[in-house]
Amino acid sequence: MLQFLLTWLATAVSLLITAWIVPGLIIESFLAAVVGAIALGFVNAIVKPILVVFTLPLTILTFGLFLLVVNAIALGLVGYLTPGFAVTGFFPAVFGSIVLSFVSGFIGQFFQVDDQYQ
Repeated sequence: MLQFLLTWLATAVSLLITAWIVPGLIIESFLAAVVGAIALGFVNAIVKPILVVFTLPLTILTFGLFLLVVNAIALGLVGYLTPGFAVTGFFPAVFGSIVLSFVSGFIGQFFQVDDQYQ
């Protein structure tokens, strides 16, 4: 349970940092970032795998680069579903998904919980 809460917090902080770095991503409050982190989890778990399956031929044809577009669509959907979180266009969504990957990977290193002591 602690790992889940830390991951949720790390994702919310990553969204805030990404919105600060990328122009075109707007997060109005920390609560919007927390709700956005929940929405991002659901979109990544449910919608994104369906998009990956449907776009598999195009992804293979572009040697995997089309996955950047799939990630941008997922981030744009999160912006659409979350009040207080806006994605203003396609290119902010693409750059935001790239920056979010790096930022969440970096922040995730600090929120590691050792499973041995739980």
